Amino acid sequence: MSNLPKPDAATLLEIYRKASLIRHNDLRVVRAMKAGLLMTPYYSPQGQEIIPAALSVSLNDNDKLCTIYRGTHDMLAKGFPLGPLWAELAGRITGSCKGKGGTMHLTHPESGCMVTTGVVGSSMPIATGLGWAAKLDGKGGVAVANFGDGAANIGAFHESLNLAALWKLPVIFVCQNNLYAEHTTYANSTAVDRLSKRAAGYGMDGVTVNGNDADEMYGAAKIAIDRARAGEGPTLIEALTFRFNGHLIGDAAGYIPKEEFAQAKANDPFPMLRARVIADGIATEAEIDAIDADIKAQIEAAVDAAFKADLPDPVELKRDVFAHELA
Repeated sequence: MSNLPKPDAATLLEIYRKASLIRHNDLRVVRAMKAGLLMTPYYSPQGQEIIPAALSVSLNDNDKLCTIYRGTHDMLAKGFPLGPLWAELAGRITGSCKGKGGTMHLTHPESGCMVTTGVVGSSMPIATGLGWAAKLDGKGGVAVANFGDGAANIGAFHESLNLAALWKLPVIFVCQNNLYAEHTTYANSTAVDRLSKRAAGYGMDGVTVNGNDADEMYGAAKIAIDRARAGEGPTLIEALTFRFNGHLIGDAAGYIPKEEFAQAKANDPFPMLRARVIADGIATEAEIDAIDADIKAQIEAAVDAAFKADLPDPVELKRDVFAHELA
C-alpha cells in the first residue's frame, strides 16, 4: 500500500524498541510460568508485536486505549510501566490493580491504558464512550479499541461502530485478525472475506493491512489517528497477523495445520524488522543488541521487584468492590 505514509528512521527504530519490549517480556512471562513462579492464565501476543508498536508511536499520553485479555502487547506499547505490570502478574499489592486483576485486567490510566477486559469485545463500547468523552473535551484526544477477529462477530462490534460513525467520534477500531477465534478458524466463523468491508455499512472508513509490516501498520494507523484528531470520525483497521502460541499458554494449538504454522514462523515479523533496521543503516547490530540488553535488564528489574513485594492483605477482598468500604 504505497500511498500510506511511512515512518522515518527515528520512528522505525522506536517501533523496533517497542516490539522488542513486547517480545522479550512475553518470553520472560512464559519462562516464569514454566518455572512455577507465575500461576495464571496467560495469552501470549508473540507474533503480533508489530501492530501495537507501529500504532502507538502516533499516540500520546492523553489518548486512551482499551484492549482485551490478549492485550499485554497493546498495553506495553502504549507505555504501561513494567514495574506495576509484573507486580500485577505476580499478584502483589504493588501491582496496577493491587494484584487483584492479574493478566486479564491490566489498567494504568496515567499512561492512557484504561482497561484490559476479560469480556470478549467489550473494549469497543468502552472505547466508544472514551471517544465521546474526548469529543466533549475538545483537546484532540483519541481512543483506540483493540480486539480479535472473533469479537468482530458479537453485537458490541456493530453497536460501537454504528454509534462512533453516527456521532463522528475519534475512535480507531483495531481488529488484530490472527485468523483464529480461540480454536475456530476465520473461514468457519465469518462469511465476509475482509472485516474492513463492514465499515462501509456504517458510513466510516475501513482498511485491511498487513499487521506484520511496520510500514503498512504505521501508515494506516497514522492516517486514522490524524483523521480522528481532525474531527473526521472513526476508522476500522483490520490488521492481518498470526499468533505463535495457542489460545493461551498450555494450549498446544493442534488445530492449526503444521504447514500454516511453519510458514508463519518463517515470516516472524520481529526478527525481520530487526534485520531491516540494521540493513537500512538505521542502527548497527551492536546498537540493536544494546537496545535489547537494556530492555531485558528493565524486565529483570521489574521481575525482581515484583516477587519481593508483599501479597495483598486479605482485607483487600472487600475493597474496590462497593462504593462504600465494608466493615
